[in-house]
Amino acid sequence: MSVSLTINGAARHLDVEPRTTLLDALRDEMRLTGTHVGCEHGVCGACTILVDGEPVRSCLIFAVQAEGLAITTIEGLAPAPGELSVVQDAFCEMHGMQCGFCTPGMILTAHALLKGNPNPTREEIVTAISANICRCTGYGQIIEAIQLAAQRLAGSNMPEGSL
Repeated sequence: MSVSLTINGAARHLDVEPRTTLLDALRDEMRLTGTHVGCEHGVCGACTILVDGEPVRSCLIFAVQAEGLAITTIEGLAPAPGELSVVQDAFCEMHGMQCGFCTPGMILTAHALLKGNPNPTREEIVTAISANICRCTGYGQIIEAIQLAAQRLAGSNMPEGSL
């Protein structure tokens, strides 16, 4: 089937089998390998992307179902080549990652949280990331990274959409 997708702001066209997951289309067809393959059952959160600004498990949606939706992957968050978004930078600074496997999904989840709630409480952060599994950090540094990103965004004069 031919499908037209909007990925990271760019229109993309590809031919896929109807059973192709969005995860497989992103990684195999689009070569956007920042979206990681984890459990393939929607449990771990490693494949989290944003669909119309909301976190979605890309292993649970078919590519053909995504037609007409705005898809954002970790590759689409940077404001310019060679730069990091505020959230990505905070994760680096606070060591909100160790092995890095869960990091793209965590960052996209944090991005969606801060877009909808620019000043989340610790409890709201914990709730937001609770669907993403990290086996390395114990979550403390991830929470601190999201708090730092929220502080930086609140103190900046950043244009809409530049999280």
